[in-house]
Amino acid sequence: MWDAVVVGARCAGASTALLLARQGHRVLLVDRATFPSDTMSTLYIHQPGVAMLERWGVLDAVVASGCPPLKTVDYQVEDVLLHSPMATTGKIDAAYAPRRQILDHILIEAAIEAGAEFASGCSLSEILFEEGRAIGVRLRTKNGGEITERARLVVGADGMRSRTAELIGAPTVTEDPRMTCIYYSGWTGISAGFGMRERHGSWIATVPTHDGVTLILTYFPQRSFAAIKSEPLDAHRESIRAGAPDLFDQMSSGEHVVKLHGTGDQQNFFRKAHGPGWVLVGDAGHHLDSITARGITNAFTQAEILSEEIGGDMADAQRLDAALKRFTDRRDMVLMEGYRSTLETAKLRVQDSRLKMLRAISEVPELTSRYFALHAGIISMDELLTPELIELLYAR
Repeated sequence: MWDAVVVGARCAGASTALLLARQGHRVLLVDRATFPSDTMSTLYIHQPGVAMLERWGVLDAVVASGCPPLKTVDYQVEDVLLHSPMATTGKIDAAYAPRRQILDHILIEAAIEAGAEFASGCSLSEILFEEGRAIGVRLRTKNGGEITERARLVVGADGMRSRTAELIGAPTVTEDPRMTCIYYSGWTGISAGFGMRERHGSWIATVPTHDGVTLILTYFPQRSFAAIKSEPLDAHRESIRAGAPDLFDQMSSGEHVVKLHGTGDQQNFFRKAHGPGWVLVGDAGHHLDSITARGITNAFTQAEILSEEIGGDMADAQRLDAALKRFTDRRDMVLMEGYRSTLETAKLRVQDSRLKMLRAISEVPELTSRYFALHAGIISMDELLTPELIELLYAR
């Protein structure tokens, strides 16, 4: 009998396994992939996510892997340019964007060191129920065999298209239309830090990662996906040429080292997060458009909230279910503002009112820093709207 079987071993699952194992729980972590393994991802970890890695004792491993710290940020909207050092939270003054085959492997190794057992090449075929309560899983191994594992808690951390959620029948409780499609490539020989360039109908981001590689991301309205997907590289390059001509010029002398990746399936939802003996974390329970790059940080946040609510005891089913309910309530409260602001950003509309606010912010370094703290999830919108900013807006 395991205390928890965690299905999915990437950011959400490996973090959940790590934290539960450190609380003394017997944890089995499984994934159908073998690791190290890459996956489509914008890579970016906001400062609150970095702070969690530091609390968990794994940030040093990310730094030692050669992942560059991102200490400044640029954001250009039409003719308005904001530049600032990264907003700080505690002693964290940088963001990071590690390649996923490196980050996920680091987290899995940390979970194993904490006492979790890890089985790769195992796919979920069935969730076992007894009197309406999840009591374990049936797994198909890479050799074609099947094994059954019983557990007090089944954790689905298997992504947006979660097999766990499908087998349980977990409904969406909040759902919004797809807003954008994304394509990205990776280049060396590019002199660009972390930054974003926005104009009506277009969003371009540059994200430095391992080995001198810079990801270049282009976002398009969802309605354009059908036309773009037939010649995505042409659309990707044309977006960069039109929206970031200096970056486009650098690409001619740079080396294209990460092939083009893309998707139009950027779903926006909250699923029901828990039931008797089961819980969903990470993208399995909540997914949002990647334009604000909140996915990894949100996964870490959910893992930490879940471990805090469960604590060190899973033996009492009623107490466990109450903890899962508290997890769901906190998840929704903590993540909803970022979800709503992401939907607004993903409209790819540059409104005059926002340009007016950004112009005012750009004139005051402290306000610029606070704006980027909002973007990172360090402060709320209410905290950004200081009397100073409101006075500046009314003066225009």
